[in-house]
Amino acid sequence: MSQLANPDTPLDALAPQNEAWTCLLHLEVQLTQASLTHHMTELSTLHQTTNDISQSLQALLECLSPITAPPPVTEPPPAALAVPPVAPVALAGLQMQIPCPILPDTYDGDHTSKECFFQSCFTYIHLSRDAFNSNTLKIAWVLSYMKARWVSIYAPHVLQHLRGVGNFIGWAAFKKHLQAKFFPIDLAKSAALVLHNKEQYGQEKQTLNEYLDSFQALVKQAAYPDGLQLCLMFWDGLHPTLMECIDNLAEG
Repeated sequence: MSQLANPDTPLDALAPQNEAWTCLLHLEVQLTQASLTHHMTELSTLHQTTNDISQSLQALLECLSPITAPPPVTEPPPAALAVPPVAPVALAGLQMQIPCPILPDTYDGDHTSKECFFQSCFTYIHLSRDAFNSNTLKIAWVLSYMKARWVSIYAPHVLQHLRGVGNFIGWAAFKKHLQAKFFPIDLAKSAALVLHNKEQYGQEKQTLNEYLDSFQALVKQAAYPDGLQLCLMFWDGLHPTLMECIDNLAEG
């Protein structure tokens, strides 16, 4: 591409020639770089296009796969299917899923907690009925928690009886005996008497929600119908400060 300069040529004549060669070389480098950049861009575009086509083919194959799949082979049902018996292990697994009930507290004869105590005993026995396989065991278990204050005399008296727990015909007879022994008061009459004395059912230090809950419980026990009389009872039981605030709101 280049020619050797004549040594006899003056330097002033060689300067334009060298500048021309430099420009030519610089132009060739720029053209080469532009060509490489163009080819790289084309390769990148081609690679992206190939990926797009591959994804489209994959999606097309997934759509066609249920259609081209061979139909399932169905076998005729057997003449009779024998139902296998449930294994004892499966039943044990179902029983294991039942949460363990809470043991009742010791009963001391307090009338305010007797209903909660007996209900806890009956619930525990019902949920753990596999452990209580006889009425004698049920009765003795309930008596074992009656061991505080004056009730502690009742349980040994029953156990030391001539027939002991066998004195009761069955579990139902024992429950009836407990009802007569520890629930001698008519609950409806007792609740009605409380509602006629605001000193007993009044709000006092209770919150409004606590007072409302206790008042509703008394009304249900007394089997009182809704009416103006209940409204007056509820008003009379409110705390004086709260009554004054309601009066001020009513007056505006």
